[in-house]
Amino acid sequence: MIAAAFLLASAPAPTAVDAERAFAADARRIGQWSAFRKYADRDAVIFTPQAAWARDFLRNRKDPRRSISWRPAHSYVSCDRRTAVNTGPWFGAGGRPGGTFTTVWQKTPAGWRWVYDGGGPIAATLPRNAQPVVRHAACIGRPPGPPTAAPPPLSHAKARTTRIDNGRGQSADGTLGWDWRVDSKGRRRFRVFQWNGRRYVEVINRQVPAR
Repeated sequence: MIAAAFLLASAPAPTAVDAERAFAADARRIGQWSAFRKYADRDAVIFTPQAAWARDFLRNRKDPRRSISWRPAHSYVSCDRRTAVNTGPWFGAGGRPGGTFTTVWQKTPAGWRWVYDGGGPIAATLPRNAQPVVRHAACIGRPPGPPTAAPPPLSHAKARTTRIDNGRGQSADGTLGWDWRVDSKGRRRFRVFQWNGRRYVEVINRQVPAR
């Protein structure tokens, strides 16, 4: 019984929703920033509010006494099921609504890892659905090109000093893409595009005010 429970707990998460739930559970179990480090991809981006490499931001960061909590309410998934964008509400350590979160996940040989994490303001109404609404990209038709236009290249050295930070990413099969842009005041825009078999549809357009 104990061995079976251990194997179940250590088994890779089959979907990005499962990975999100495991991430949130670990934040409570091993500590908030410890969990962020555990699931972060090497090139993950986080916002402070300007763009920062998660590996730098999270290095040696001490866990708070009580972690925030969160739950996925919507998940937008690529056709090949290897990339997903999850969104939902997050709550402060006391359980009060804190805002919304967005996490971009990619499946790697080591399991699901997040590559983008960004919070946002409290939504007018909290999602009431008990189970996340999952929307898969179409697997028919051939995407004509990248979902979003490529921004000007930025080096790591410039990521914290340029007037505007921006970046983009997409699934390996091109059916899910996202981009983000942060202005000099820390205001951020995040968009997600999903292939529906004929064209890309904008499924998320989130404006995040400066802190």
